[in-house]
Amino acid sequence: MHDDDGVRPRVTLAEVAKEAGVSLPTVSKVLNGRSDVSRATRARIEQLLDTHGYRRRKPGAPRSPLIELVFHELDSVWAMEIVRGVETVAQENQATVVLTRSGTRHAPAPDWIEGVLRRRPLGVVLVFSSLPEEVKRRLAAQAIPFVIIDPAGDPDPYVPSVGSANWAGGLAATRHLTDHGHERIAIITGPEDMLCSLARLDGYRSAMAMAGLAIDPRLVRFGDFQVQGGFEHAMDLLDGPDRPTAVFAGSDLQALGVLEAARVRNLRVPQDLSVVGYDDVPLAQWSSPPLTTVHQPLRQMAEEATRMLLRPDDPGKAAQRIELATHLVVRQSTAPHGGGPELRPADVAAAVGPAADALSGAGQGPRGGGGG
Repeated sequence: MHDDDGVRPRVTLAEVAKEAGVSLPTVSKVLNGRSDVSRATRARIEQLLDTHGYRRRKPGAPRSPLIELVFHELDSVWAMEIVRGVETVAQENQATVVLTRSGTRHAPAPDWIEGVLRRRPLGVVLVFSSLPEEVKRRLAAQAIPFVIIDPAGDPDPYVPSVGSANWAGGLAATRHLTDHGHERIAIITGPEDMLCSLARLDGYRSAMAMAGLAIDPRLVRFGDFQVQGGFEHAMDLLDGPDRPTAVFAGSDLQALGVLEAARVRNLRVPQDLSVVGYDDVPLAQWSSPPLTTVHQPLRQMAEEATRMLLRPDDPGKAAQRIELATHLVVRQSTAPHGGGPELRPADVAAAVGPAADALSGAGQGPRGGGGG
């Protein structure tokens, strides 16, 4: 088969496997010189590889100065913080970052591994992800290290990973609201099958228990970490006759959706509704009002994950799990229940002063509006 210009297109290993009537891992075993393939099968695959002119990497060929970064979505300020962290360490090591959008929410598309093995990067950073055992084995066989930021499920003890103190963050956010006298506190966390979502929800539940408050199941929502999802859940929550007086959103993007829902429902923030976000992305301080949120060190998490890839291997060392601290950043989207003062002047200055000072030279102040 040839293109119109007479050049034969590059065959994929998946196509070779299909034509040979074998699985993709079997083709990989032949390429890697594994012995657990029958002689007849090996000969058939070798012949097809030669026929299609498949270019094989020579044994011992050096790895490319690339770091592969895999997301399931790239169109958010959250993702850009991760990209900046990976790029910082990549530049320190004269490496280039390759961005890949995975085919599903929590795992790369099936043919992704073929491209990685061809590129042979220095390592792979995966975000909100999980990897099938076969993919892990194939990466290990080619000595391509990988690290997961915020694993989708329980962290595999044999897989290096980086996360943050999600339970503590959820606890701090909710205790801030209970300390302000709120009792009907809603939570819009992330997807139900993600570890970080469940940890933040557990922190919320613990804070409610510490305050002696019962949890209304109707106020517990699983979202998608996006603005639209936060807006839709908040609209539903605020429509009821016994609406919450405060909302803890499991991401700043969801919190921006809550702020918009409050505007649509003619509710003042924070006098009528207090809102707490999570992540502390740059947009949080420029929302209207500036958002109280849990600071998650996204850029530092990405930097740590990238450094883990580039450290020399230590055969005697078990896979590492790093968990970084979170802390609450108090701004102007929360106030005591009943419409008390938004914040003491000293609290406002401590929360937004550095940002305001940075802009004072340009004659700018905090501006409203937020975005995803």
